[in-house]
Amino acid sequence: MKINLWGERMKKYLILGILLLVCCFTGCGKYSESDIVKDLTKNIENAKAYQLEGELEIINNDDSYHYDVTVAYKQKDMYKVSLKNKANNHEQIILKNSDGVYVLTPSLNKSFKFQSDWPYNNSQIYLLQSILNDIKNDDSRTFKEEGKTYTFVTSVNYPNNRKLVKQKITMDKDLKFQTIEVLDDTDVPQMKMTFHSIDMNPSFDDNYFILDEIMKSASIEEEVKETSSIEDVIYPLYIPSGTKLADQDVVEKTDGERVIMSFDGEKPFLLVEETVSKEDEFTIIPTYGEPYMLVDTVGALTDNSLTWTSNGIEYYLVSDVMNQLELIEIAQSINVIPTMK
Repeated sequence: MKINLWGERMKKYLILGILLLVCCFTGCGKYSESDIVKDLTKNIENAKAYQLEGELEIINNDDSYHYDVTVAYKQKDMYKVSLKNKANNHEQIILKNSDGVYVLTPSLNKSFKFQSDWPYNNSQIYLLQSILNDIKNDDSRTFKEEGKTYTFVTSVNYPNNRKLVKQKITMDKDLKFQTIEVLDDTDVPQMKMTFHSIDMNPSFDDNYFILDEIMKSASIEEEVKETSSIEDVIYPLYIPSGTKLADQDVVEKTDGERVIMSFDGEKPFLLVEETVSKEDEFTIIPTYGEPYMLVDTVGALTDNSLTWTSNGIEYYLVSDVMNQLELIEIAQSINVIPTMK
């Protein structure tokens, strides 16, 4: 009896093809969540450098603040983050290099130097390493594939703003981040980062992360408002219950004016507002606390105080009884610059 070997082979190939199709339709070999996390980890942790650009939106009640963001990273531990407020071109630069952590304000020709663990002490919406860590460290994260995008929802770590509880991370099929929204406990966005470009193989000059060189090359587009007096004292729109303004003094400085406001009651605090001017020589100011993004500027936050500069005025807020969250709430209620809807 003759056996048709060719026919038998064709049957085997046909069966094998059918099995492969079945595997494809049933998810065999599908790019899974664990594969995505593994590849993200490889891409980011093995990167010798990266540079990204995007737009950051910070929402404060009915106001919305928009920043052009440029981030540069170089192994190991070198970061440079430029934040330019789109409403008034006010730029600040957060720098981490081998000498420490700095917040530079080129328009005032000054820099604040911190003894800080930044950026590793909390979530950072514009740093790839931080986003990756939030994904990896959340065992309760959710994952969804929708069309041409992948979406993770993870918890966040913002110890100074407890109302920020989770974030929605959207990326394309090439694992490039598209948007990140940080949400409160009612799922209302409080911050949104939109990524315009991410370069995982940039090259930087040797001086790119050197403080003095950054200040020399900084392009100042902001019109610095310098004044010798405070024409309109800004009062906080939020004052803790049982607390009220008890005293207000105006003190003349050599080059300006200082207003000291004392609030007494259940939550007493001191608020100082004073004029600032551009330094003739580049000045580095040692600063306690941590850099803190305060809606329209980067300030310095300690356990019982908050310092920041906005629209030509420096603010100092301190209390012996209030915690950081209460200080931040008062500071956020002081709105001195135009916003973008």
